[in-house]
Amino acid sequence: MRLDKLLVELNIGTRSEVKALLKKGLIFVDGKKAVKPEEKVDENTVTITYQGKEFTYKKFSYYVINKPKGVITATEDAHEKTVMDVFYSQVPDAPRGLSPVGRLDKDTTGLLLITNDGQLAHDMLSPKKHVDKTYFVTLDGGLTEENIKALEEGVHIGEGEPTAPATVEYEGGNTCYITIHEGKFHQVKRMFFAVGREVLELKRTAFGNLTLDEEKLPLGQVSEINYNK
Repeated sequence: MRLDKLLVELNIGTRSEVKALLKKGLIFVDGKKAVKPEEKVDENTVTITYQGKEFTYKKFSYYVINKPKGVITATEDAHEKTVMDVFYSQVPDAPRGLSPVGRLDKDTTGLLLITNDGQLAHDMLSPKKHVDKTYFVTLDGGLTEENIKALEEGVHIGEGEPTAPATVEYEGGNTCYITIHEGKFHQVKRMFFAVGREVLELKRTAFGNLTLDEEKLPLGQVSEINYNK
């Protein structure tokens, strides 16, 4: 890989900025001062040093965020604060080109994966892969056995075919866990509306083999992970 391209991918600067840094002799490659932006380097083994900090290249990066309320799931938006604004405010040195996998509604909290691994994102969102998503739901009232049976068998939410079978964990009161493997617009809220209940609070607690540990990852916080496919 060209050195200037690598420096951009490491989020050291834009193409013009890193060329200026190289010209000033501020970039070191494996301990040696580098000045040529076109220099070829092995991105998998080289160590870049800038301002006393070492940078190493990873083809893919994986992070999880415990998404707070009030931010939209998007990479950028001219009018709304996005989950990526929250992300980069905490991890300013993270690579560019990262994006959230799927989306959580503006008022929904919980587990969200952020990565630049496009194939993983595709696999986790593909309906054919049946990747589970679990939510902790606070409702405006309790559930009956008939409600639970309907949710678990599939309900009509105005899209022709009923939803795929879900799993509901309910122990009374006005809260429950529901696991689905589809990703229709406002799906969980619409499913409960179909059985006569309104969702007051919604939090995603698991996505595929990822689970939310709120003690280690409080609301609004970000953590880098080693993702095992």
